[in-house]
Amino acid sequence: MQRGESVATAESLTAGRIVAELTSVPGASACVAGGAAVYFARTKHQVLGVAEEVVARHGTVSAECAVEMARGAARLFEATYAVAATGVAGPDEEEGKSVGTVFIAVVGPAGDVVRRLDLPGDRAAVTTASVRAALDLLIGVVHSEEHLE
Repeated sequence: MQRGESVATAESLTAGRIVAELTSVPGASACVAGGAAVYFARTKHQVLGVAEEVVARHGTVSAECAVEMARGAARLFEATYAVAATGVAGPDEEEGKSVGTVFIAVVGPAGDVVRRLDLPGDRAAVTTASVRAALDLLIGVVHSEEHLE
């Protein structure tokens, strides 16, 4: 991101760890607009504008919710790109989804990308792998869009 672009995050199961990783890099303040850690469904709606009907129809652990979260973060922080993570870190299943079910979304100028992950391990392993996957997806989207120009 060398052309004045910016990035924001919307995080549920990762609770701010994605934005923490982004800001651990010197000079991050030039492109990291901000991040929102949102756990409750109502907070996803109130802060990020996730439509209540998306949560009612698909749940908070869904591709649709992840995309809405990323779009909301992009709007909230006026960012070029936004990455979102939502899922089940454990110890119990949630919304009928098993531990390790994670959805990562990245939105940017060329559109939206979302991935479902089925990650093994305990809470720490799932959240750590989710952060890594979110950063990898973000980097991949940014690099692919750079090549479109």
